[in-house]
Amino acid sequence: MSLAPNLLAINPGSASTKFGLYRDEEPLLVRNLQHSKEELAAGGTDVLSQLQMRLQRIEDELEAGGLPLDGIAAVVGRGGLLRPVKGGTYRVNEVMLEELRRAARGDHAANLGAFLAQAIASCIGVPAYIVDPVSVDEWIKVARLSGCAQLERPCLSHALNSKATARRYAGEVKRPYDEMRLVVAHLGSGHTISAHASGRMIDATNSREEGAFSTERAGAVPAIELVRLCYSGRYTQKEMETMLTREGGLISYLGTGDLREVEQHIDEGDEHAGLVFRAMVYQIAKEIGAMACVLRGKVDAILLTGGMAHSLRLTAAICEAVQWIAPVKIYAGEDELRALAEGALRVMRHEEASREFGVDAVETILIETQR
Repeated sequence: MSLAPNLLAINPGSASTKFGLYRDEEPLLVRNLQHSKEELAAGGTDVLSQLQMRLQRIEDELEAGGLPLDGIAAVVGRGGLLRPVKGGTYRVNEVMLEELRRAARGDHAANLGAFLAQAIASCIGVPAYIVDPVSVDEWIKVARLSGCAQLERPCLSHALNSKATARRYAGEVKRPYDEMRLVVAHLGSGHTISAHASGRMIDATNSREEGAFSTERAGAVPAIELVRLCYSGRYTQKEMETMLTREGGLISYLGTGDLREVEQHIDEGDEHAGLVFRAMVYQIAKEIGAMACVLRGKVDAILLTGGMAHSLRLTAAICEAVQWIAPVKIYAGEDELRALAEGALRVMRHEEASREFGVDAVETILIETQR
């Protein structure tokens, strides 16, 4: 087999740009480029102002790596905050890029993924793709109602890693993903706990709005008390959003979002740290149970993934709480580059067709969850 790469995957983060050159599933060169505050702020305040800087860093690193790009068949980038879309691999087009320029759903580093992929792909004359962006919406109809007619539950999740993990497990047990019923718990700075049936993620917790608290997100909080706090005059809107999404969870209770540090405090006899840890486990297990109910108790497996799944203490505690529902399998970490590569490869191998953004609109999904 030739050692020349045939695929380039790019994952822009808030302070880094990761990329990998792949020969099919085999990574030949993987880099994690860190960006200083000065680099990020040099062009302006929005993330699109960082495009040329990040692109130049990638090109410099590719040149230094010495691997030829003439065999590259596709470039794939992380998907950004787009309108609700079906899951799958989307070819980057101008409709997508224009929507990302407007950033109507938020200005996020992931929005750069399509631009970076398109810039490099256009230079070498190959297609550019994104895979399972955070705006993937495959919910069943009843999942959308919040209980307040003025507020619909927003569908934003760690779809890329959640669906890739589900597909990986299905491949290991040699069953089609679209025939399996799975609960996937992506555990990280924000948790996404999702139910999968008929090849779709039919419900999921939005870590910015609901669900279990995590390292830095508050998850679901008492609604009336939250309203009173918002109108207390003590905080601005921005301060409230920061409190819930960046300074909630472990940070709020313990002053740190580093789970290893929390576990060290527990080992040293810190009873409060132990209580907070157990409360997080309790909430994660409760959400897994809720998604098992979405699947009417017919669950083939529970999959734990994400960065926090590296913690043996955490995964052991969750397993103890939920293994009565279904077998539990752990996939520690969130290999988003691999997930991007796998999505592009499914299209390149004609295992699935690429989707056209702006054409493949979200349809009302009516999946019978009880078979």
